[in-house]
Amino acid sequence: MLKFPLKVVSLRRQIKPKMSDNHLMAFKETLLKSKKRLLQMHFESGVGHIGGNLSCLDILMVLHHQIMNQDDQFILSKGHSAGALYITLWSMNKLKDEDLKLFHKEPTKLSGHPAPKWREEIIFATGSLGHGFSLASGLALAKRFKNKPGRVFCLTSDGEWQEGSNWEALIFAHHQKLDSLTLIVDANGLQGFGSTKEVASMDSLTEKFKSFGIPVEEIDGHDLNAIEKALSQNTKGLRAIIAHTTKGKGVSFMENKMEWHYLPLKEPEYQLAIQELDKS
Repeated sequence: MLKFPLKVVSLRRQIKPKMSDNHLMAFKETLLKSKKRLLQMHFESGVGHIGGNLSCLDILMVLHHQIMNQDDQFILSKGHSAGALYITLWSMNKLKDEDLKLFHKEPTKLSGHPAPKWREEIIFATGSLGHGFSLASGLALAKRFKNKPGRVFCLTSDGEWQEGSNWEALIFAHHQKLDSLTLIVDANGLQGFGSTKEVASMDSLTEKFKSFGIPVEEIDGHDLNAIEKALSQNTKGLRAIIAHTTKGKGVSFMENKMEWHYLPLKEPEYQLAIQELDKS
């Protein structure tokens, strides 16, 4: 049986400073603009999966704007939230409006699930749920082998923890003591055919992760300061963050509604959603 070395490499890292009040206000304006642009992109393309995009956008924005540096890598395991990743890259001037207009259309590179390697930020194709965390674990181990700095962040859905491949990856990552790896779970409680409790309950993920000996932190996945604080920590071994989120966050008629896992926006709904965000 192939055995991997257990040596833990100490990686030097510069943590970006905590957001000041002025920075936080400016960031909230950027975030609001990004949420509106996300809705516009999905509306113009006639594409659904809006609820899950809105549940994780706060996390992606804080992670990419405030936490990650050039040595870090990110895996979006819940690939159906590709729109949130594209909008995050757009907010960082890494994608243009012309790119977003082709979302989910020919001949776009912005497919419904991320297609790999056309941008350095998108390393692998994801979308078949349950595989992203395995890929992230491999990246973290590769950093150790190559003595490279940086952290690996992986965002999964809560529903995909019904997949056995995730638990195999968890065993591997914990056994290898992958210090550079941070697992984030977008725990919005809903999946394609109902609530996660109704389909195949995995409650409590926190207790299950802890039973593996993995440190777990539960946060409000829409509290920007809480997200930043949790993601800034760099501890020994793998750590997991359970981010409690709301599907369709910020749009009242979408919030906690399973149907917005699928539905595209019609014109009246789009206008109403934008009005609500403007008033938020």
